Amino acid sequence: MSTMLPTRGSGELTLADVLPSCVHSLQGEQNALGLPAADRVLVVLVDGLGASALRSRAGHARHLAAGLTKRTTLISGFPTTTAAALASLTTGERPGTHGIVGYTALVPDAGVVLNQLSGWSDVMPPATWQRRPTVFEQLAADGVPSNTIGPARYADSGLTRAILRGADYVPAATIADRFAAARRLFDEGGSRLVYLYVPELDQLAHSRGWESDRWLATLEQLDSEYGRFTAVLRRGEGMLLTADHGIVDVPATGHVLFGEVPSLVEGVAHVAGDPRCLQLHLHDSTPDARRRLAEAWRAREDARSWIATREEAIAAGWFGEVDPAVGPRIGDVIVAARKLVAYYDGRDGDTTGQSMIGQHGSLTPEETLVPLLRAGAYRLP
Repeated sequence: MSTMLPTRGSGELTLADVLPSCVHSLQGEQNALGLPAADRVLVVLVDGLGASALRSRAGHARHLAAGLTKRTTLISGFPTTTAAALASLTTGERPGTHGIVGYTALVPDAGVVLNQLSGWSDVMPPATWQRRPTVFEQLAADGVPSNTIGPARYADSGLTRAILRGADYVPAATIADRFAAARRLFDEGGSRLVYLYVPELDQLAHSRGWESDRWLATLEQLDSEYGRFTAVLRRGEGMLLTADHGIVDVPATGHVLFGEVPSLVEGVAHVAGDPRCLQLHLHDSTPDARRRLAEAWRAREDARSWIATREEAIAAGWFGEVDPAVGPRIGDVIVAARKLVAYYDGRDGDTTGQSMIGQHGSLTPEETLVPLLRAGAYRLP
């Protein structure tokens, strides 16, 4: 008997509700998050800051933790990987609609697996692979300016061109520089949406773990800048702080070399996704073939992971509504870790990514539950 699959409901609040709610707030309209009207809005996205980790380190983040309650969290979405989550944030759509379905994903027409953060090319063009307009493009059509603030190296990346279309990019090196840039933009007056990206915590979690001293020191720095900025918010200025996913530290003993088990790779043509959310594509992409591979995985890994065929994952709402054009990008079989494990192919000596400590991608609360902190005009009573 296989483990019951978790479901994602159409009525739950996710990252896809955040920026559309801010746009409605700027227009003085009702919105999914219940945000009041505001003239200027800042949305801070802290890559990798799950609600669980923030609670665990509340003593080192008093400004951030003070605003964290059951009313100030939401579900990031699925998969809990940066490219997919940020696309949901900036389009207001789920992966099954915007089309970025994993850390790496199959490009069906080309028959290749490409990295959704850095693999952009003519095979996977930013202008069309991400299939939906961004909220920034919608604001531009209404004559409302918007900005993205982040490290200079991301200013013209493929992902930026795919998911931040319509916003003017403002490069800023440090966390403090980014908050200072946001204050300058607010000081220009008028109606404006500003999106501020903080990648440092996720990067440190991957290399050192979210329980490391370096991660903690950076959290303290973020907390200080957050507290300083919120203290000077003015009338009509609203602020939200959220994250694209949480993170777990996976020990080396939790690395599973699945490629060494013939039954787990029988008929597999391509391996995509994340180490904690494999998406396996078959040479024979039929329902019967998917079912057979899923059964082989359940026989070995059911105690450690949720295993679903493409049809089962779609029926469970994991990707939201799935457009027919997006369906083939999703794995025939999905292996989503629920214990502290990460899956690596391992064939031909391939151990790519095994140096990472902090990991994400799956459906556990540590990965899916993120903060939605409110300040200024958005502060809860």
